Amino acid sequence: MAEKIKCLIIGSGPAGYSAAIYAARADMKPVMYTGMQMGGQLTTTTEVDNFPGYPNGTDGTAMMNDLQKQAERFGTEVRFGMVTKVDFNTEVGGIHKVIVDESIEIEAETVIISTGATAKYLGIESEQRLIGGGVSACATCDGFFYKGQEVVVVGAGDTAAEEATYLANICSKVTMLVRKDFMRASKAMQHRVHKTKNIEVLYNSEIDEVLGDNVVEGVRAVNNKTGEKTDIPVTGVFIAIGHKPNTDIFKGILDMDETGYLITKGKSTKTNLPGVFAAGDVQDKEYRQAVTAAGTGCMAALDAERYLGALE
Repeated sequence: MAEKIKCLIIGSGPAGYSAAIYAARADMKPVMYTGMQMGGQLTTTTEVDNFPGYPNGTDGTAMMNDLQKQAERFGTEVRFGMVTKVDFNTEVGGIHKVIVDESIEIEAETVIISTGATAKYLGIESEQRLIGGGVSACATCDGFFYKGQEVVVVGAGDTAAEEATYLANICSKVTMLVRKDFMRASKAMQHRVHKTKNIEVLYNSEIDEVLGDNVVEGVRAVNNKTGEKTDIPVTGVFIAIGHKPNTDIFKGILDMDETGYLITKGKSTKTNLPGVFAAGDVQDKEYRQAVTAAGTGCMAALDAERYLGALE
């Protein structure tokens, strides 16, 4: 027998927990399935200094634990599990069917999707080992910790150019490693990079190894044309090669852009299907901050509450 619920939340980052807090307070009795990474991307971040309400900062895991406790205090049921299949109804007031862990059947009146996005990394062992120890995929999240220091940015697109110019205002020197002999960034962004005196761009360059045992002490860059290797002493490495939204399960069902981000209507969190809403990084490739994700989580819960109210 399928379990019948009013509000199902898929994903457990700041967007999911904020949606849960608001949905629970609206007496929607939300059930959340966390996914495999409870707490989402923030649990890979050691220090969070830019989320309102933490005057001395906190760490990502502690903050997610706080949000979970707050959601549970209002009656959210948080469950560890992975949604493996969806069968969304196309009719207003229709019931949405969801399968969890390939066996548990859920029938939900509303669904809030907050599955987030996953930062793309290079995949080399030394990089993976030092994530949180100087390797980051978010300059606006972690750049502050490298004030006055030298850092490396890996990437060649607009995101990499934006991160490099942002870091250049904080750090003493930024070295960009660009894999090809040109940048993919827009001309305007390239001009910004080249006009910034403390940014150096190394073309045909890739990371061979991130140096350091517990924290980043440098990178070994390799010229992919000559094979020459160079050690660059830095304390921070910012990987800016893009993000992948966690939306594979919704392909062909929900409207998404060419890179897989869910499309929401206007200023709302409504998807193309009634009763299905999207919040956080799964539908936001512009800001990707915990505080903006939390804001859209609140919006999704309010949109879901109003949707149900209109049916009564």
